[in-house]
Amino acid sequence: MPAPDERPNLVLLMTDDHAVPAISAYGGVLNRTPALDRLAAEGMRFDSAFCTNSICSPARATLLTGTYSHVNGMTSLESPDHVFDATQPGFPELLQEAGYQTAIVGKWHLGHGGDSDPRGFDHWEVLPEHGVYHDPVFLTPDGEREYPGYVTDVITDLALNWLDKRDPDRPFALLIQHKAPHRAFEPAERHRHLYEHEDLPVPATLHDDYTHRARAAAEARMRMSDLGPDDLKTPVPEGLSEAEEREWRYQRFIKEYLRVVAALDENLGRVLHYLDTAGLTERTAVAYTSDHGFFLGEHGWFDKRFMYEPALRIPLVVRLPGVVPPGSANDDIVVNVDYAQTLLDLAGVPAHPRMQGRSLLPLLRGEEVADWRTAMYYRYYMHLDDSHHVAASYGVRTRTHKLIHYPGHGHGHGAAGAATGEDARREPEWELFDLVRDPEELHNRYDDPAYAEVVRELRKRLAELRREYGDTADTAGTADTADTANAANAAVTADTADRAGHGPY
Repeated sequence: MPAPDERPNLVLLMTDDHAVPAISAYGGVLNRTPALDRLAAEGMRFDSAFCTNSICSPARATLLTGTYSHVNGMTSLESPDHVFDATQPGFPELLQEAGYQTAIVGKWHLGHGGDSDPRGFDHWEVLPEHGVYHDPVFLTPDGEREYPGYVTDVITDLALNWLDKRDPDRPFALLIQHKAPHRAFEPAERHRHLYEHEDLPVPATLHDDYTHRARAAAEARMRMSDLGPDDLKTPVPEGLSEAEEREWRYQRFIKEYLRVVAALDENLGRVLHYLDTAGLTERTAVAYTSDHGFFLGEHGWFDKRFMYEPALRIPLVVRLPGVVPPGSANDDIVVNVDYAQTLLDLAGVPAHPRMQGRSLLPLLRGEEVADWRTAMYYRYYMHLDDSHHVAASYGVRTRTHKLIHYPGHGHGHGAAGAATGEDARREPEWELFDLVRDPEELHNRYDDPAYAEVVRELRKRLAELRREYGDTADTAGTADTADTANAANAAVTADTADRAGHGPY
């Protein structure tokens, strides 16, 4: 009789737009998230986790491939000319080849049909694009299926149903990818009246006037005044001052957001309860994260895209009994490019050489890693899209400072509806923030003589990171050159061009 497979099961829950301040395990005061609090109490909370491109589809491609956007090709939201090539190497296929049962349920948002359908999964049921909150339709290998109910509940139902039918003698990897809390928010009926008779805390920067920042901040269309009828769901009262209306809009916005988050936390609780009752808790790694951050009124904004902290920072909470010290926290800089290699490492499966992250397993064990990264690289491509009008940018963040470059164009990477032509071009701009003295990122210090040495060092670091990752982002005006960036990209291409069984990848 064969010995039981002792490798850990893997459950990854990824949400869409779940910001760190809306999680009480992170000290958030807006709401309570008891299931997430439990997960953190039994596992590890990462306090310096970041995304590398704060927009939906690219973040999901990075999760699957363990690569930056310029390598996996998903630089912006999908459009008729820009969909994800799911045949490229990803951790689900490697786990599947190693004997894991694999499934994905929920949001995919990487295209549908041809080479864009999920690969490496024994089972998949995914929403078309963003999907809908009520009575959602799912795409499957056998066609479309509609399920009655609230989407967060339905996704969890489908995930647990799959677990019921799995082979109990083999380990599994299950991706539960929620639509929530993506706009426009539609709470479950049971949460429709949460927070109805209370005023929630207002962010200190809600009335930001965007002085002392690059032009990009003032131009963005993500202010409370940009929220529409689908967001507010009731007319704006008459007679309010500009500041009063902004605060009224914020209250409408944040309460609907948190009502949607409430269902997320409840359904995480359902997953944890299932693992408990099925006797799977002790040998199952559970991770909770989001594809990117989200502005919850900071700087007067909603949405994401910018490299500012609310959009850049993401939650990451991981539990694995016997491996992860319970109630622990880690402040090392980790990025979503690391996730694929971490899941593979937990399963004892070698990462694909093309992957660009680093396994978090030593950190999860509570080990100190002397050569861990001290800076992370970010790049957002969708220059001045019609909906949000956020400029393309890239930059570097360390523990103490952040340098952001707005090149003034999108390098030809956009999405349907993105601004084009001369009207879309801007003069290049830089921002430098001192995250210790100015954690709200209100004062650009790039031209401050007192920060000249910091600017010089961070421009050098930014160039080094682009060379390391093989990116060819706008090289003019940095310490890098086009030749070195192109050479680095060529090296990445050459290194990954001849992987057996993966075609040109």
